Amino acid sequence: MSQHALVARIGRIGVWHGGLGRLPAATGRQAAAEIERLGYGALWVGEGVTSKEAFTHAGLLLAATERLTVATGIANIWARDAAASHAATRTLAEAYDGRFLLGLGASHAPLVGLRGHTYAKPLAAMRGYLDAMDGAPYEGPAPAAEPGRVLAALGPKMLELARDRASGAHPYFVPVEHTVRAREVLGAGPLLAPEQAVLLESDPATARGLAREHHLRHYLTLPNYVGSLRRFGFDDDDFAGGGSDRLVDALVAWGDVDAIRRRVREHLDAGADHVAVQPLTADLEPGLGQLRELAPALLAD
Repeated sequence: MSQHALVARIGRIGVWHGGLGRLPAATGRQAAAEIERLGYGALWVGEGVTSKEAFTHAGLLLAATERLTVATGIANIWARDAAASHAATRTLAEAYDGRFLLGLGASHAPLVGLRGHTYAKPLAAMRGYLDAMDGAPYEGPAPAAEPGRVLAALGPKMLELARDRASGAHPYFVPVEHTVRAREVLGAGPLLAPEQAVLLESDPATARGLAREHHLRHYLTLPNYVGSLRRFGFDDDDFAGGGSDRLVDALVAWGDVDAIRRRVREHLDAGADHVAVQPLTADLEPGLGQLRELAPALLAD
């Protein structure tokens, strides 16, 4: 699927929500329907070792909506073989009129180890996985159009693979500077859809504390993210204690509606085609209050 066709389908602003994978199905369906009603173009859902399986979860959310694109952000290549991903992608794309977007990622060594696999050479693993997907037979009904797929790409080599073998890239846990560099590597054609954590909280100490506790502290234990951030000048001092103020401010857009709108606009101006905003919350509630408040400003641009 071309960049223009994908952008036309998913719009400029979507929602990233990993927490839905740990909530009851009824809550997830209600949240997806509300996100669609608010006007967001896509709902990105994660896949953790202990959360819902990506394709099954996507099917539940697609069945609860009519226009919303549901994207995996990301489906882990170590969780199922390539033929299964190929078949699942086509099953959902055909059943739901092309509203499914496949996001694939190689994950992280600690998480892959929990699945009983050995994490080695993620670039080669992803390349081989794409080869196997493209060569896999499928005898079910074909979707009307070739389904899009994007890669969770941080470094230049994975971005090049996303450019050459996918519809584009879905970077996660990145500053705006990464969007600039990613667009340089991808060139003008492929889709660039970064995630952006957001928090409607204007008190600096409160906002940064919540961001550390409910976002940065976990992801800073994963070497791929730390290595990616080093490319943009962050160092050990920034990674200590759940993240320095400088790192928190680079990765989480906090403040009032205008502050968050400005950060999203920075990604778009830097070359993003679509920004997936992730509402941070202090518990597992879906963050719909923040999404309601943000929708008029974010979707008006």
